[in-house]
Amino acid sequence: MISNQILQNTLDGIKSITQAEITAFDRSGNIVATTKKGPTQDSENLLPAPLQNLSNAPEKTTVLDGVAYFNITSNFVVEYILAVSGEDACKTGKLAALHIESLLAAYKELPGRDNFLKNLLMDNLLLVDIYSRAKQLNIENQVRRVVYLVETAMDSDMGAVDILRGIFPDKERDFITAVDETSIILVKEISADDTSHEIERMALTIADTLSAEAMAGVSIAIGSPVTDLKNISSSFKEARLAQDVRKIFEMEKQVVNYECLGIGRLIYQLPSPLCRIFVNEMLQGFSMSDIDEELFVTVQKFFENDLNVSKTAQDLFIHRNTLVYRLDKIQKLTRLDLRKFTDAITFKITLMVTRYMQYREKQQI
Repeated sequence: MISNQILQNTLDGIKSITQAEITAFDRSGNIVATTKKGPTQDSENLLPAPLQNLSNAPEKTTVLDGVAYFNITSNFVVEYILAVSGEDACKTGKLAALHIESLLAAYKELPGRDNFLKNLLMDNLLLVDIYSRAKQLNIENQVRRVVYLVETAMDSDMGAVDILRGIFPDKERDFITAVDETSIILVKEISADDTSHEIERMALTIADTLSAEAMAGVSIAIGSPVTDLKNISSSFKEARLAQDVRKIFEMEKQVVNYECLGIGRLIYQLPSPLCRIFVNEMLQGFSMSDIDEELFVTVQKFFENDLNVSKTAQDLFIHRNTLVYRLDKIQKLTRLDLRKFTDAITFKITLMVTRYMQYREKQQI
């Protein structure tokens, strides 16, 4: 059985093309989806009396009072009854019935549990559907879970999913599915005592295993733990946001946690016009692209060492005076002395905002 939300979306899409009004009833005669907006007459909420036993009738189509009624069957069992009114109601109803029967066939081919969780992740289920379907599939609701979004250079069809399922073989508690060619979702059941550190340690274990067995680069983003099935989609969205933030600001990180994104989360949510105003104000026409790679490496190491000149020079295997010369060069270009805490913070934020703007521009191409 497809969800009521998907059925509603299907009817809305058909109406946008044909302008016909369509209502779907279940076998008991209850409305499960309709294109009619606003309050309706009581008579419009019921199947006509002669059709109360329509699910047992052999006829595929019935027309009463200008409204066409269609049986939608799956394995010779009526699942829905469509009521279609408007111009070319019979033609529209036949097309709608054929489309919905194709959906029913496609959904029956998918494992019920996998299908349910995929729709749950993509927000394709109404709240009432979530709990009723979960009960049918023996999936517990009030269990602590977290979503891991795994990205790997290895094609997911080539074994990455199988490797993950080998790590987490308990299909009753953990759910694994491929999102696209390179992304995999793991919905992992965790205990109430698992801390953020332990959740991240699990991600590192996954990354190490995939890197070793698949011989491919791996990055993992983690959503917030949730205790209700309806919130799993929120954890998935958080994981996707965390993965985007990692790609912009922390490419060197293998694991990133939504709950520990820091200033990157704040910058990610800034509107582009405000970012441009800030960068222009800070740099006054100067571009970060004018700084060569050697200076960027120097700045990165300088920040890693908490603005310690001696330690940075030692790590870069250069003389202290060489480092001072490079910092002076940056000051001439940007008017920011990175040896001063305030200027260093300004440069760091400006650099992050610039990277964010470049990322947004690439996304729009």
